[in-house]
Amino acid sequence: MKKKTFLMVAALMSATMAGWAQTNNADTVALRQVDVLATRASSNTPVAFTNITKEQLEVVNHGKDLPFLLSTTPGVITTSDAGAGVGYTSIRVRGTDATRINITSNDIPMNDAESHSIFWVNTPDLASSLADIQVQRGVGTSTNGAGAFGASINMRTQRFSTLPFAEVSGSFGSFNTHKETLKLGSGLLGGHWAFEARLSNIASDGFRDRATSSLKSYYAQAGYFNENASVRFITFGGKEDTYHAWDGISREMLEKDRTYNPNGEIKRDGKVVGFYKDQKDIYRQTNYQLLWEHHFGPLWTWNLGVHYTDGEGYYQEYKNARTLKEYGLVPFTLTTLNQATGEYVSTTVKKSNLVRRKNLDSGFGGAVFSLNYEGGQFNATLGGGFNRYVNDHTGNVIWVENYVGELDPSHEYYRNRAEKNDFNIYAKGNYTIWKGLSAYADLQYRHIGYIISGVNDKWDWTASPERMQILDIDEDFDFFNPKAGLNWQINENHRAYVSFGVAHKEPTRNNYNDGPLTVHPKAERLFDWELGYNYKHSRWSAGINLYYMKYKDQLVLNGKLNEIGELMAENVPDSYRAGIELVAGVKIADCLRWDVNATLSRNRIKNYVGYVSDYDENWESMWTQTAIEKGNTTIAFSPSFIGNSVITFNLKGFRAALQTQYVSRQYLDNFENKEDSLDPYFVNNLSLSYTFKLRPIKEITFGADIYNLFGEKYETNGYSQTAAYHAADGTMTLVSSPMFYPMARMNLLVHLTFKF
Repeated sequence: MKKKTFLMVAALMSATMAGWAQTNNADTVALRQVDVLATRASSNTPVAFTNITKEQLEVVNHGKDLPFLLSTTPGVITTSDAGAGVGYTSIRVRGTDATRINITSNDIPMNDAESHSIFWVNTPDLASSLADIQVQRGVGTSTNGAGAFGASINMRTQRFSTLPFAEVSGSFGSFNTHKETLKLGSGLLGGHWAFEARLSNIASDGFRDRATSSLKSYYAQAGYFNENASVRFITFGGKEDTYHAWDGISREMLEKDRTYNPNGEIKRDGKVVGFYKDQKDIYRQTNYQLLWEHHFGPLWTWNLGVHYTDGEGYYQEYKNARTLKEYGLVPFTLTTLNQATGEYVSTTVKKSNLVRRKNLDSGFGGAVFSLNYEGGQFNATLGGGFNRYVNDHTGNVIWVENYVGELDPSHEYYRNRAEKNDFNIYAKGNYTIWKGLSAYADLQYRHIGYIISGVNDKWDWTASPERMQILDIDEDFDFFNPKAGLNWQINENHRAYVSFGVAHKEPTRNNYNDGPLTVHPKAERLFDWELGYNYKHSRWSAGINLYYMKYKDQLVLNGKLNEIGELMAENVPDSYRAGIELVAGVKIADCLRWDVNATLSRNRIKNYVGYVSDYDENWESMWTQTAIEKGNTTIAFSPSFIGNSVITFNLKGFRAALQTQYVSRQYLDNFENKEDSLDPYFVNNLSLSYTFKLRPIKEITFGADIYNLFGEKYETNGYSQTAAYHAADGTMTLVSSPMFYPMARMNLLVHLTFKF
């Protein structure tokens, strides 16, 4: 019902705006492009950013998820649960995790409003429908949505072509990975209308056992244009069906079997006897955007984006030896025959193997706007947005081993609802003071109201009587995020800038659910200083950016447990990231180019105190914890060095590119132990392709991508938990159990594209 309502409103608005636009009709009009991108940085904005063009995306977009297409961007690290870059993948920038990276499409928020992350698996092959991407590092410019706390990724969907076109592409390679994409465009019809569409299918068996992915997606847009206005309706979405590869493996298993996937294990007497075939995550997400741009003369432009995202799905897991009452089930009596005595024996079963299903049904909608003034010496934008999010979380037990009695498959053991209202308004401007020297100011106010109510999915052993954990969260946040800086375009070759910005971030759903029941986490605050210099020449370019990101009350996992034994995040008072980003590119010859970038950083928590759980000499938990005063320590997942090199050769349709990345050691927690870390890795990817014309086909491209060319054994993600072992003689030893996500060794994708 809510989807139909949105479509009706969108259709009425399209008709109304198109009618208004026709009042200023002309026989021939230029095809205006919808650019609702008031939050983007430009050449005179004093922030660190990188633009990735459509052409740059096309040469790498052959099957890997979007984060891997950005892997050569300064400070970027990508991860893949399945080890092959398809399925559940993620991205980190300057060590900042996905929950702190703001993602927008046409200025419309893409981050999940509760987790603050983005699940790329829900929008597969979106890269095939993008015009370009801008990655901002640091606080950046004011934006819409959650997660703008250290980096932003601003995507612009594809522009309309004035000419009709068709494109068919396909890829196939290792792990039975394949991708098929069909794109069509009408070109400009009647001088005012245009229509485009895309269908995609991506599938992979994954590098790890059973880590399969089946991803289907679409993109469609219709637009109306005239001299002064444009209206575009966009819808895109996807359906994913993936087998879990959410758990890592031990260091010992890395040596024994790097492809092992423990998800779905079925155990008998502590031994694995098989795997549950339906250990899957299945989710459908559909996005709708209505974008309107109107030009009021040469100086003023109005942009409005109305959006709605509908999501629904579930994941189910096989759980071994679970306590029935944790799922709202009563113990049952099982009668079995004793083969030795021939007698029937009755046993009360309090624990059993079972399958649980967790369901989500979410809706996210709202509007973003901007009024832009471009007056030459002075440019300004007034913008903002309002977004509302509702998500129903429910859980069912769909199977219990040997269950006696009738098991209602619709039996819910938890249900809760989250509601979030997010409003922001900002004003920013750039004023040229003198001969290329301009001052920049950006002021944003943001208000968040967040409510979670109902029954959580965790059993509260501390309650009297025991019951499922009760959620009763009603929090409001008001943030003021100022930014200011100077940009000096010294001449056409030299540019320098300096800026300071403040950002705030509210806690995520997990910060509440996994935290103490009685004390809520505080919001985080970031102070960001940036200082940069860029040089551009026809043959070569170079740049340097220095940053200092100081955090107040950053939320980190520190090993501490809440009242029911769950790991929780706590605010640490003082932490920072400081670094130098270097970029350079040289055109060695007309056919040969070399681009490099490097990030050197120091990422520290001051006066850190971590917690470890205590165990006795029999490895029985004492249900107590020991505080470890570590002092100044490195922030988890924050390498001190990231380096990228891309050597590209282009000659008469033949293209070859060698991409190299080196990432230094990353710690899995904040204790800075080498045992609990990801080893440094050095990975090379080789891309080869040839493009030619063959009438009536406009263009044919075939090629091959060889990933991890030299077969490096490496891991890009993991986790660890340290425990304190107390021997009988009173001595204490810290013992850790790191787990890792291995990446595939050398693997291949071949691809073929026809453009008409």
